Amino acid sequence: MKARTVRIWTVVHTWSSLISTLFLLLLCITGLPLIFHHEIDELLGYDPKPEIAQPGAMKRSIDEIARTALANDPGRVLQYILWDKDEPNTVVAFTNNKVDGDPDAATLRAYDAHTAKPLGSVGGGPMLIFLKLHVDMFAGQPGKLFLGAMGFLFLVAIVSGVVLYWPFTRRLSFGTLRDKSRRIAWFDWHNFLGAVTIAWALVVGATGVINTLAEVMLSQWKANEIADMVKPYAGKPPPVHLASLDTTIERARTTAPGMNISFIAFPGTPFTSSHHFAVFMRGDTPLTSRLLKPVLLDGETGEVSDTRDLPIYLKALLVSQPLHFGDYGGMPLKIIWALLDIMTIVVIVSGLYLWIVKRRKHRSHAIAGQPSPQPSR
Repeated sequence: MKARTVRIWTVVHTWSSLISTLFLLLLCITGLPLIFHHEIDELLGYDPKPEIAQPGAMKRSIDEIARTALANDPGRVLQYILWDKDEPNTVVAFTNNKVDGDPDAATLRAYDAHTAKPLGSVGGGPMLIFLKLHVDMFAGQPGKLFLGAMGFLFLVAIVSGVVLYWPFTRRLSFGTLRDKSRRIAWFDWHNFLGAVTIAWALVVGATGVINTLAEVMLSQWKANEIADMVKPYAGKPPPVHLASLDTTIERARTTAPGMNISFIAFPGTPFTSSHHFAVFMRGDTPLTSRLLKPVLLDGETGEVSDTRDLPIYLKALLVSQPLHFGDYGGMPLKIIWALLDIMTIVVIVSGLYLWIVKRRKHRSHAIAGQPSPQPSR
């Protein structure tokens, strides 16, 4: 590369890295325990399990579980009921102070699908703190978008680092670690671990950026697809009496044969209209279980109003969420994700160290009135 091109890429790599460094460290450090959040929640008692049911035992009706959930949280309303794909005998009810209430004000309680007995609260504990720091830094949508911008800078830093250092690293055998000085050793470790983690970092960085746009995508979906699906209900008042949940769910299953229920959104919640239940169905393979298909049903009669596949941008979002945390391949993939996360932390810290050392050296030469030495490659 020409000297001017090298200077431009150096500026891009340096400043995209520096601006995002502290926030990337936050994301990597908080992301590490989140990789194992299921296991940690279970260990700390925040993932209650139902009693082992007798073979052939009948499950309680969802209407009964809904009544139990409202009785346990008087003065609140139901927003969602969710079926855990990894624990089919558990049903989770979301209640809030109003149907379109702030997600942070929601209460999540698990119920035994066979007895309708409450099992305890879910989604709390230390993992919730790590999750909020990782997702939006307790700053809501502005925090999400800010972290999305930091994630974009991270991707720029990766690409510019490859462009900048690839021509020089080709002169050395892969994995070469020189010990001429501490700075050279850290420089080689920085490049070596950066090369090892590059594909993973691009995947995690890109999926992270996509996830920060979740609310924007959901708003776009409601403004277009949902608005078109509920046009016949324009001007009508919201339902006063809601249809039976069991009847509604059964009709959704009939509409989407071969699929399992993921969750049901009550009328007025962010995932549907003010007139409809939205029953989200999922497939039964590792990939299709992440892809949802909404079925809209009249909130008062339970009759099917419409069903459509999600647009491609929401499908990309749903696929990216488990990929971001290595949640596709069980414990082996989680361990690999954790090791790569730790390596990325070393890359970030070593990059900051190299910049500080370089600045000090340039400053000392400037004070001495000598030209700064060119970095050793």
